[in-house]
Amino acid sequence: MPKKVHIFLSVAIALVGLLKFCDVPHSKIAEEVPKKDTSFYLNHSDSAKYVGMNTCKLCHQDIYSSFIKTGMGKSLGLATKEKSSADFSKATIYDKFSNMHYNAFWKNDSLYFKEYRLEKRDTIFSRTEKVNYIIGSGQHTNSHLQSVNGYINQMPMTYYTQKKHWDMPPGFENGFNTHFTRKIGLECMSCHIGYPDFVLGSENKFTSIPTGIDCERCHGPGSIHVAERRTGTKVDTSKFIDYSIVNPAKLSIDRQFDLCQRCHLQGNAVLKEGKSFYDFKPGQKLSDYISVFLPKYKNADEDFIMASHADRLKQSACFIKSYEKVTSSGSATSALKPYKGAMTCVTCHNPHVSVKETNTDIFNDACNGCHNSNGKSDLLCTDKNVVLARSVKQGHAPSKFLNCVNCHMPATGSTDIPHVSVHDHYIRKPISKVEKDKIKTFVGLYSINEKDPSALTKAQAYINQYDKFDQDNPYLDSATALLKDRTANDLFTNLRALIQLNFIKQDFQKVIGYVNQAGEQKCFNILFTKVSYDNIDAWTCYRIAESYYNTNNVPGSVKWFKQTVKLAPYNLDFRNKLGSTLAGLNNFNDAIEQFSFILKENPKHVSAMTNLGYIRLSQGQQAEAFRLYKNAEKIDPDYEPLLLNLAGYYAFQKNKKEAIKYLEMILKKNPKNQKAKMALEQIERFL
Repeated sequence: MPKKVHIFLSVAIALVGLLKFCDVPHSKIAEEVPKKDTSFYLNHSDSAKYVGMNTCKLCHQDIYSSFIKTGMGKSLGLATKEKSSADFSKATIYDKFSNMHYNAFWKNDSLYFKEYRLEKRDTIFSRTEKVNYIIGSGQHTNSHLQSVNGYINQMPMTYYTQKKHWDMPPGFENGFNTHFTRKIGLECMSCHIGYPDFVLGSENKFTSIPTGIDCERCHGPGSIHVAERRTGTKVDTSKFIDYSIVNPAKLSIDRQFDLCQRCHLQGNAVLKEGKSFYDFKPGQKLSDYISVFLPKYKNADEDFIMASHADRLKQSACFIKSYEKVTSSGSATSALKPYKGAMTCVTCHNPHVSVKETNTDIFNDACNGCHNSNGKSDLLCTDKNVVLARSVKQGHAPSKFLNCVNCHMPATGSTDIPHVSVHDHYIRKPISKVEKDKIKTFVGLYSINEKDPSALTKAQAYINQYDKFDQDNPYLDSATALLKDRTANDLFTNLRALIQLNFIKQDFQKVIGYVNQAGEQKCFNILFTKVSYDNIDAWTCYRIAESYYNTNNVPGSVKWFKQTVKLAPYNLDFRNKLGSTLAGLNNFNDAIEQFSFILKENPKHVSAMTNLGYIRLSQGQQAEAFRLYKNAEKIDPDYEPLLLNLAGYYAFQKNKKEAIKYLEMILKKNPKNQKAKMALEQIERFL
């Protein structure tokens, strides 16, 4: 979920691939399989570059043709009729919380969403926006993205294909409709597509977006592999590993899982210091880059989120026993295909073949590999239909009698996405109703992919959980207990997290106290100066700036807001806050520079438009202010600072009726708005 910036002036890599082509050139003499498989791959080098799927298909056309039909291959595409899985005959929804209707329609070959409000059947507001991308393969959903000069936002309609149903997207329900402004950043994009070109210093601006997940997300960058194919040296991959590119089938069980878990392990992702969502490559240890946390509850075994396949599978006795057997025997460190014998994602899934084209018997055969019918297994299913099926055809029952998945991996709803049905990958006996009805109790956050994360990593997870996902549990108390600040070493190790934690608590004096302890100039000139994909230093500077602002040190806040914008120049909300603070100091020229930059980048930025209108009105440019206000109203008729400014404009014009109308609009939606209450009293008394 996007971070919130409040401004005032008055949101898959999937299963690994099995390459089956054998003779590939290599510049080194073929080596035997090493005991460790994470440091030998040439394409882990920084010199290795991504070449794109069109290069891969020159040699691997059959695999390419099959792969592009999979959920991964179809994960994102341009908004075309061919890409869409939706039924447009009833493409209308209503959000009662925002009192907005939505309609999806095609105009020629372009897809549009119309947002509108009705009053006594009359349309009193209407806005139409073009859809640029459809995200989702269509197996479960089609969601929709808009690009405004490269700034990517999610749009307020999703089609749920299993139920053939249009509704609000996940996270937009129950009063959280962000209309057309929900930012889609690198974390989201890096799992739904091949790596995009992300603009440093932004949260959601991209210069190019690949359509779909590509070969190199599972095999690593291919430039060295492509170059070495042309050298003439051969490697017999039935006996040796080609180290010019990662073949996930040659990885250990843990590294193979890490590859799948990069995206099939959705949760609260905490980046390790200095790392980004670009950095992990297939064959590497995921916990060196990211630690992924989920809340743990007692008596909630049946609850799971959509992209939790790896986590759920690892809880299964099937996985645990097979893993113990393989790793204890030592075969996992010496075999050419070390995952063989253990249960991993590719036991059931061929990542180059769509699950829709995978016969049920493939899955049943995977189960029968251990739960066989030779009379020796004490894990044999005793369901009467299964027994009957075995009597018909031993060891390979007809699917009309036997579908192991239906009972032991039942399709059910996930806790995070409505209207979908997905197979729970926690393989077990069906749960009784008594088990399901037990009271769920929160235990804590746990890292799914890291056995013993540091105290700082755990604290950051608790802070993120509160900040992004869920404010109902005592996450901040847990973070406070983990973040020490008694010694100088504690302070500098935990400084960013301590600032974030106390900023969330709105203890602004404590934030400033930490800055002073560390040395403000040291913080400004040395500690918080890094430009990064996650904007961690920019966000820290922003929190310091806001803390100064909220303790009435406005000049101090300007200094830190400028540092924030310097580190993240394309985070338009940062610029907007700098501009509004400058305007509050009557430094209109510099403020106008900030707002003009924002509107050049994103002409639909309502807050910047509102703020610029305020300045123009203050400068006596009434017509220009009114134009800006009305343009902003066409985009967002519920933005309260805008409505306040419009009321102020009409009051200035001595138009009491219109001024009161806008103030009453605010109070109808938000009766607690004190500024609107005070303005209404003043207008009633004096105008």
